[in-house]
Amino acid sequence: MQKFLVRALQARRPHIRAHWEILLRGEPVNSPLAQAEMMIRLIDWSLDEVFALLQGSRARRAHRPSAPLLAGRAACQCGRNPLLAHFIAGEQAMLEALVLAQAATRALDPAARDTSVAELYRAVRTLAHREVDAFCSLCQHRAISGRTPAGVKRGRFSSAAPRADVPDTPTAPRPRCGGIPG
Repeated sequence: MQKFLVRALQARRPHIRAHWEILLRGEPVNSPLAQAEMMIRLIDWSLDEVFALLQGSRARRAHRPSAPLLAGRAACQCGRNPLLAHFIAGEQAMLEALVLAQAATRALDPAARDTSVAELYRAVRTLAHREVDAFCSLCQHRAISGRTPAGVKRGRFSSAAPRADVPDTPTAPRPRCGGIPG
């Protein structure tokens, strides 16, 4: 992304942050960690990370992320990851700010506008994939059923038959420590 557009986005940072917060407050809450008050605390850090990725985008062009990363947003198996809504709201707030910055620049050609949008998506989605994947790696809902996902080998302590203490349906509550359903 051109340096002047990155600077224009940085100048709009207070507006981006405020709009991101408004969008987060409108998102449905899928877990206690997804409460807007919790997610708002991550906005400044997320903006710092996205701006760092945007400033380094020229150096990273030779090492572009894979096509699947750019094709879609981050996702998780259970859909409970609180970062999903955080990054969707952030992507929207940053895209709107970029469009306003581009509109204020009359000399920007259409190809440069498209490239800037693609680089913004790349930066936000790179961060989102990294953080959502990290959070999902800790999720207790990853393997709610007793079945092993396709392509994953069972560990030496798991059996081929489903265990009696693990619910057979993905919608049943998973037993917590001590066998008390949660």
